Amino acid sequence: MNDITSPDSSRTTIRLHMSMSLDGFIAGPDDQPGQELGRDGGRLFNWLDDRHGDGPSGQVYGEVLATGAVISGRRTFELAGRWNGDHHDGVPIFVLTNHVDPDDVPPGSAQFVTDVTECAELARTAAGDRVVMVHGAGAAQSLLRAGQLDEIDIHLVSVLLGEGRRLFDALGSQHIELERVRVVEARDVTHLRYRVRHD
Repeated sequence: MNDITSPDSSRTTIRLHMSMSLDGFIAGPDDQPGQELGRDGGRLFNWLDDRHGDGPSGQVYGEVLATGAVISGRRTFELAGRWNGDHHDGVPIFVLTNHVDPDDVPPGSAQFVTDVTECAELARTAAGDRVVMVHGAGAAQSLLRAGQLDEIDIHLVSVLLGEGRRLFDALGSQHIELERVRVVEARDVTHLRYRVRHD
């Protein structure tokens, strides 16, 4: 489970965590309230059955819970029922959104942010020496385009979903180089970590 040393240890890491099928889907079709993972999308999270064990998936899940702040896309935040204001351990939640309604006050530790760079800075400051966790395809793409996403953890599940919501559909033609820094095999999943090259 050891990582290659980061070339820039002075900057708090912003890391995407995403379960994904081999054909690139992070949710099944028709993801909506009441069916948040889409039809058959729950299949992507079977590896979490091992999250409380001592094996690789348990260690990866422990890393998720050790993060010091969360950045989420607005759609993910709403589909998750706003996590009732607490994603885990009361850490700050920064929700990237295009519009903020002043009458819509998010619960608990969550706050809305419209600027992606400001969102990243707020999350890094809040997380301190811990990693910032990213939720949602939209937030991940925005952070990538802004040069603010440092690492991508893909939990690659041994299934072809065939349809649904893809992770990197709207990145455009920009070429982004990645460096693979970890591969961990576990039951029904391969945990992959990539570092985004900010050249």
